[in-house]
Amino acid sequence: MDGMDHGGMHGMGGMSPPTSTMNGTTGMMMHMTFFWGTNAEILFSHWPAGKSTGMYVLALFFIFALSFLVEFLSHCRLVKPGSSDMAAGLVQTFLFAVRIGLAYMVMLAVMSFNGGVFLVAVAGHTLGFFFFGSRIFKKPEAVKGSDLPPLTCC
Repeated sequence: MDGMDHGGMHGMGGMSPPTSTMNGTTGMMMHMTFFWGTNAEILFSHWPAGKSTGMYVLALFFIFALSFLVEFLSHCRLVKPGSSDMAAGLVQTFLFAVRIGLAYMVMLAVMSFNGGVFLVAVAGHTLGFFFFGSRIFKKPEAVKGSDLPPLTCC
């Protein structure tokens, strides 16, 4: 027991999680809590590039569009009535794969811990639901569901 740190809260002073860590391979700071700013990597390495505000805004529009598209796919009716079961099943499976892939991309973008990304993801889902899921823009007889089951993964 000699040589052990006995300071702090009974030797557990270093147990609190860091707010940011250095990535050993790239030397870039990885945030572990929400932060504000344009210097963030979202989805891809070096994207948006550097501290460019324009590229950051483009990334925010991209995340907004992804989350909006997830809501569209969650509430759309693309399978024609009277389609064969095989064709309808294949279309539904393809749409499900696309929707889940987009939803996971939005989730990974939010995991960048950038506050702006979080806000535009929520705004995209909200506005998408407003247009495609709420009864404001649908006739009551048209509100019967969608081709896909509700999104429960995220």
